[in-house]
Amino acid sequence: MLNLARRLAPKFLIDWYHFCLALVAALIYGFPSRKLVVIGVTGTNGKSTTVEMISRILEQEGKKTASLSSVRFRVAGKDQRNTLKMTMPGRFFLQRFLCQAVKQGCTHAVLEITSEGILQHRHRFINFHTAVFTNLSPEHIERHGSFEKYREAKGRLFQAAKEVHVINLDDEHAEYFLQFSAQTIFGYRIPGLRSRTSIARLDSARQAGEEVLRIVEATLSADERGLPERQASGVRFSVGDTEFHLNLLGTFNVSNALAAICTALSQGVNMQTCKKALESIEKVPGRMEQVATEPVEVIVDYAFTPDALEKVYKTLRQRLQAKTSNGKLICVLGAAGGGRDAWKRPILGKLAGTYCDVVIVTNEDPYDEDPQKIIDEVIAGAEYISQQYPHKSAVLKIPDRREAIAAALQRAEVGDTIVITGKGSEDSIAWAKGKKTPWDDREVVKEELDKTGHIG
Repeated sequence: MLNLARRLAPKFLIDWYHFCLALVAALIYGFPSRKLVVIGVTGTNGKSTTVEMISRILEQEGKKTASLSSVRFRVAGKDQRNTLKMTMPGRFFLQRFLCQAVKQGCTHAVLEITSEGILQHRHRFINFHTAVFTNLSPEHIERHGSFEKYREAKGRLFQAAKEVHVINLDDEHAEYFLQFSAQTIFGYRIPGLRSRTSIARLDSARQAGEEVLRIVEATLSADERGLPERQASGVRFSVGDTEFHLNLLGTFNVSNALAAICTALSQGVNMQTCKKALESIEKVPGRMEQVATEPVEVIVDYAFTPDALEKVYKTLRQRLQAKTSNGKLICVLGAAGGGRDAWKRPILGKLAGTYCDVVIVTNEDPYDEDPQKIIDEVIAGAEYISQQYPHKSAVLKIPDRREAIAAALQRAEVGDTIVITGKGSEDSIAWAKGKKTPWDDREVVKEELDKTGHIG
């Protein structure tokens, strides 16, 4: 009945309802953000990893920090897993979280900010000091009505943050986010990798408006350009005279690291502290996380957008080619239901068909949609590629996610890589009528390995 009322109510009334809830929550908890330096991280992909990196650097600097992301909630060094299936929780949760941070003596809070949260005014009455933009690609189009409105929702965070803006200049939408004013603006980029913005033009534009754009650049080390002996050990890059060795896979994590470095520099943290903190991160749960290395490598990642999935597949394909000439990339994937961006399902399938030797399509989070329909739409994309290029990949349909993972392990041989995407560190599968099945891709992999005792 409540959902029906919300669908029938005028938009302005729904907006007013969400706004009032945000105000009431802030009043109840005493506007706690006024006592914190609040950093908001937004974008399509990389938000959780960037939140983790910023938090670790600030903690390394000795600042008591709280952080909130789709992975976990952390206050003054104490963690709680995010089991809400919401990246950015509701207004009362957010204000209570910030209030707890203040009570624990935190000086900084790093929050992952979503377009849905902004639409529902969850960001209201939070005093954002810094806004960070990671990247932008089509997502939640049905919810927003168009890509432009999706981008506009992200931009509202930059309207709210007046002190510091941190912007990915390699993203084609950087100029949109540079239009918002702030006292300090940092731009980061990886020259020669995929820069899409004229830096000279951007810099002169900011100076003409009496704002100086400070640009931070990363230079990829030689191993990232193809030397096999270092491909498996993470990513090496340098910023100025400081060399970094991340334990995380993928050049996209260099971009996330740059966002964190820029944010830290805006807080007066030096580069050596950034280096020490970033190099101490062994993993981010469910983000390119290695859950097995022998006899085959098994990786679990959260990627569920075309852009993120392609980056994951490209990274793993390159690593595999550097390690062995005959290793297979076996990919387990699905797509979320609930009417969420159905347009991307065949695209996800095409990407899997393009990069993977074996494609296994399974359930992810069907919600109230027909699970078979979702799987078939993903399969259609993968089969299109396999029909065009018969040598590319084998395509399997296995609805039960545990059986799909078991099948991937059974097909794997020494030297192969298995990647399981879509859920990351999530703790459940969501079905119709609010039903949830306890789940963790990482634990299921370990259980299935224990059952078989061997692979292949």
